[in-house]
Amino acid sequence: MDPSDAANPTDPVFRALSDPSRRLLLDRLFERDGQTLGGLCEHLPGMTRFGVMRHLEVLEAAGLVTTHKVGRSRLHYLNPVPIRLVHDRWISKYAEPVIGAMSALKQHLEAPMSPTPTPHPDHVYAVYVRATPDRVWRAITDGDETVRYYYGTRVASEWVPGASIVYSYPDGTVAADGEVLEIDPPNRLAMTFHARWDPEIETEGPVRMTWELTPAGDATKLTVTTSGLRPGSRTAEDFGGGIVFIVSGLKTVVETGEPMTTRGD
Repeated sequence: MDPSDAANPTDPVFRALSDPSRRLLLDRLFERDGQTLGGLCEHLPGMTRFGVMRHLEVLEAAGLVTTHKVGRSRLHYLNPVPIRLVHDRWISKYAEPVIGAMSALKQHLEAPMSPTPTPHPDHVYAVYVRATPDRVWRAITDGDETVRYYYGTRVASEWVPGASIVYSYPDGTVAADGEVLEIDPPNRLAMTFHARWDPEIETEGPVRMTWELTPAGDATKLTVTTSGLRPGSRTAEDFGGGIVFIVSGLKTVVETGEPMTTRGD
């Protein structure tokens, strides 16, 4: 991250979106997530491979694109978290009349991903948090923290492999549960997640979530990968917007000490 962007973290997003070729790349990733550099070059036939790569680097630096290596391939994914942060910083505060338009954009970005023939992750969302990995890890695993950004739910677990994980509402009802699959504090947590807040979603079964924390100077890169979502399912529909809200909410709580003032629905 450019140090000059620390005070204005949305500036790189606006700069990245100012170029029509970069906007086109985001549109193509929305239509089909998880594309290689070669695949994305096909959408800009008049540009060299190096030119497309440079545009992707700008998008990745702004957090609008994140990458995930599968075998020998490096796949590129649309990351709508910065769009959520732009909304929270600018739209909700200064332009309430255009919330409807942003809501349409939100639905566009959160539409279920297209199916792919290979077992790629369904969602790969990332954000930089100005805090240490230990601080971000605490926000993920401490119930006193999750109630401030995780739709009001409190997480509880022994945080060892095989332990159960429960997210509970204030009245004690279970919103979701799962199991710790792998854990390496404060670097990585792999878990199952079974939504219980809606009977229709509950019947669709659990998904796999992986939380990865990587030091990045005076910040931590948090990447949340969700696998096992069936395209067109209610789970995929809810998770598309839900994880964006949770990740951006965690960033706000850790960096400011205050929960976000906007809702995720």
